[in-house]
Amino acid sequence: MLLRQQRISREQLDQVLREAKLHGDSLTTQLVRQQIFTEPELVTFLTASFGCPSIDLEQIKIDPDASKIPLNVLRKNLALPLKRKANKLQLAVVDPYDINSLDEIAFISGCKIELFVASESQLNRKLDELSDNDEQLQQVMADLGAMDVEVVDTSEKDIDEYSLSAEIEAAPIVRLVNLILMDAIKRGASDIHLEPYEKVLRVRYRVDGVLHEIMRPSLGMREAIVSRLKILARLDISERRLPQDGRIKLRLSRAKTVDFRVSVLPTLFGEKVVMRLLDPSSLQLDMSKLGYAGKALTWLQEAIHRPYGMVLVTGPTGSGKTVSLYSAVSELNQPGVNICTAEDPVEFNFMGINQVNVNTDIGLDFPAVLRSFMRQDPDIILVGEIRDYETAAIGIKAALTGHLVLATLHTNDAPSTMTRLINMGIEPFLVGSAINLVSAQRLARRICPDCKTSKQIPVAALLDAGVPESELAGFRPMCGSGCQSCNGTGYKGRTGIYQVMPVFDEIREAVYAGENSDRINAIAIRQGVKTLRMEALEKVKSGEISLAECLRVTVPD
Repeated sequence: MLLRQQRISREQLDQVLREAKLHGDSLTTQLVRQQIFTEPELVTFLTASFGCPSIDLEQIKIDPDASKIPLNVLRKNLALPLKRKANKLQLAVVDPYDINSLDEIAFISGCKIELFVASESQLNRKLDELSDNDEQLQQVMADLGAMDVEVVDTSEKDIDEYSLSAEIEAAPIVRLVNLILMDAIKRGASDIHLEPYEKVLRVRYRVDGVLHEIMRPSLGMREAIVSRLKILARLDISERRLPQDGRIKLRLSRAKTVDFRVSVLPTLFGEKVVMRLLDPSSLQLDMSKLGYAGKALTWLQEAIHRPYGMVLVTGPTGSGKTVSLYSAVSELNQPGVNICTAEDPVEFNFMGINQVNVNTDIGLDFPAVLRSFMRQDPDIILVGEIRDYETAAIGIKAALTGHLVLATLHTNDAPSTMTRLINMGIEPFLVGSAINLVSAQRLARRICPDCKTSKQIPVAALLDAGVPESELAGFRPMCGSGCQSCNGTGYKGRTGIYQVMPVFDEIREAVYAGENSDRINAIAIRQGVKTLRMEALEKVKSGEISLAECLRVTVPD
């Protein structure tokens, strides 16, 4: 219908369907996410084409007794019961054409369905209101304080949300672990930290790059909780002296899963567990939405579309380098291109890309994988991280022999990347010839849009931060005052700050001459490249990030 009414092109539809399959989303979700429709436009289209009314969920009161359908089933099918009369159930849905979902709800409820179309954001908010995870968590903590716990070593396969829902009524430790996992997903956490100390067991979530303490379970639960997590990750529960790594796969719907990468580390007072959440549906692969802007985005896209050469992304751990590389690879992923990646570990899998998980324990390190790639007729090679001379040398050689090489490196800024490779032992003429572009990056927390307010900053502080005197008059920093939407932090979401430096001819000559990074930086600024601090101040000026966040993630020029 979209094609017939010329509301979408065939190219747009193919892209939407690819992204929907990749992330496990519905067609409607991707139409909004890719900004082809706004939510109101999509609701209007669906009501007109399907012939059922729309409904504003913010303006009506939901009958909590309308249905006994489990919450996980409603989330999976994006549906919300509104009211029940005899054998008729009023149901709000996002996609009225999803017949399988409607049949499942009709079967469970035993009712005839009267459909209404609602926006996905409103429906998800209402489902969140129905969720009583916080009350369950408090009840679990109360139960645990009054009973002994025994952990039984059992083996189990991939777990899903249906099994979690059943286990919520089971053993208290199982319920607590399941609720921690689900609560972390709900809060948008990127990591979960379970930390034992001498007299305290602490659980923290990393949200928007900053750790927040969530709870302090009884210290006596430590071994039981760790053992439960080891069972889920298929680790050896009897080994408590050595580090271990594993994965937990949590299935949220038929097409959507969230992976937890589990790391167990023996510490002075017991085993610390850190779990990294890998949610493909939250992976943003549109380069224009990552924070690149203006000339920086143009330069980067030109560099990755060259047939050969090297593009390097640099920054500390947790600065979003992998996402930047994935967004570039996603843009280059075409049927006529052979893309090979070497990663440690592979975090997200992509259709059409040959991904290799590096395993140094068996000799499958980066150099070994790259040497093998060269015999696999590659067009594009992605290297998860350049750690040593051998990896750098093979990557440089591949870039000079007709391949496009994308890689990450740990340096503080773009200019110092050139000198870092030379210090590794790569000849300056090879570095200057092979590299097309270097992008240094950081992640900064966005100001919450619901509680954004202006903040008066002393002129001296602005000058110390690097604001030019000529811009002081129009410089009005913003900050978040804290609200329910951002859990009182004043921040919600993150954006990238980038120093994108193409290797101009003058920079190449400086590299050949063995100039230091300060000299290369001066040339880059003269050519129009902005430093990380300059880019951060631009985002402060536009009201996207706070001045405090600018100072936290960047250093003075």
